[in-house]
Amino acid sequence: MSEVLSPVVNRFESGATLTHASAKSALVAGLQRIAAGASGVDCTPLAQFDSSALAVLLAWQRAAQARGARFEIVNLPAGLASLAQAYGVDTLVPCRAVDQS
Repeated sequence: MSEVLSPVVNRFESGATLTHASAKSALVAGLQRIAAGASGVDCTPLAQFDSSALAVLLAWQRAAQARGARFEIVNLPAGLASLAQAYGVDTLVPCRAVDQS
């Protein structure tokens, strides 16, 4: 996970890998960023993932919603978007394919 928050949109970057092996640490890191005010994640670096990535994204989204904030997911890899659709959670993971900031 990158330690950098975008000053314009207060978004953090996902790591390059988000699999079962890294899900717990990614979840904790993202929750800390959300608690500090982050309002989204940029998935551009995400190259290796499995269904755990969806669970982490959904948990981040729930955490932001619990704070009364909107959470934006941008640049979700096409393969992960397809996985979300296959599992029937694509409507729960609202994302933008291209970062427009």
